[in-house]
Amino acid sequence: MNQFQRFNHRLRLPFLSTCIVLPLLTSALLLKATPALAHHAMGGGMPSNLFEGFMSGLAHPVIGIDHLAFIVAIGLLAAIKRHGIWIPIAFVLAAMLGTGAHLAKFSFPGVELFVSGSIVLVGALLVMKNSPKTGIVTILAAIAGLFHGYAYGESIFGAETTPLVAYLAGFTVIQLVISITTFWIGHKATLTRKSEVATAPFRSAGLVVLGMGVAFFASQLINVLLPISAA
Repeated sequence: MNQFQRFNHRLRLPFLSTCIVLPLLTSALLLKATPALAHHAMGGGMPSNLFEGFMSGLAHPVIGIDHLAFIVAIGLLAAIKRHGIWIPIAFVLAAMLGTGAHLAKFSFPGVELFVSGSIVLVGALLVMKNSPKTGIVTILAAIAGLFHGYAYGESIFGAETTPLVAYLAGFTVIQLVISITTFWIGHKATLTRKSEVATAPFRSAGLVVLGMGVAFFASQLINVLLPISAA
């Protein structure tokens, strides 16, 4: 290994760490600063025009740290899979269908449990040395997308057509940008080899995502089993 290769190897982990930690930390700070806006960019108000709809769509997957964690992780997972670019694409397209299902008044049981469970799953897949093939992961990503999209639909339910379409466009754009950027950075970090050395940082990132997913899932499970009555 020459000097350039050693230098490039040392850069891989910082690249991946920045890729996953920076957006999650930013989201956490936003949530801490404005807890009332969590999962709703309009602070509880319904978007009323094209601009508000689009901005709400852009913000929703980012201010919801559970959604953001999944989007970043799915991009990393795609980076270590053959033809992995289809994994985030399948997720984003399915998320649109999930939102449409919500708006069409279909009922998806246990949405928040499935959303947090999907974070556990994608974290576990990143940690595994021999995870399922791309086709299976793509199907799992699409199923997760249905539930994430259904959750997105809650904040736009009842909106007029123009802000509704803009909202769909906004959250589709932001998810593609985040996941594909993460995919690109992760893919470049591995260079052309999928060796143990190249994929080790992905497993480290997977442990972080897995831990977050377990925390989210446990919280949702407690809410289901021990609901807190409103005062």
